[in-house]
Amino acid sequence: MKLSTRTRYGVRAILELAENAGKGPMQLKAIANRQDISAKYLEQLMAVLKSAGLVRSVRGAKGGYVLARPSNEIRLSEVFHCLEGTVTTAECAEDEEYCQRAAGCAARLVWTQMHEAIEEVLAASTLQDLIDKARAHGAVSYHI
Repeated sequence: MKLSTRTRYGVRAILELAENAGKGPMQLKAIANRQDISAKYLEQLMAVLKSAGLVRSVRGAKGGYVLARPSNEIRLSEVFHCLEGTVTTAECAEDEEYCQRAAGCAARLVWTQMHEAIEEVLAASTLQDLIDKARAHGAVSYHI
């Protein structure tokens, strides 16, 4: 499975907000510059994150974007599903009806295990967990 640019950039942007939480709203241009993301593309990503209730916009001269909830309450699974949709290793892993051989297929067992493992990792991690791990490893910036 390969993550889309949309998901990779969206996670980087929301992590930027999490890293700067409590310092006031971040302007779109500042996030775009710091993360090397096109401002136009970032605007689209922020609209998706906003509609999912993960970020909110603040109007005014010192406006911008902030997290809608504390970073330790936002699970990576929420961000991922908002940007990427459902995790799909294979159609049959989600829907046994997809393939007539699904019930006795050894490969489907592996695809299902992969699907469950990915979901488990995403659900177990919050934005704050990622920030803490980056700081523990001396990371100045994060690239996902």
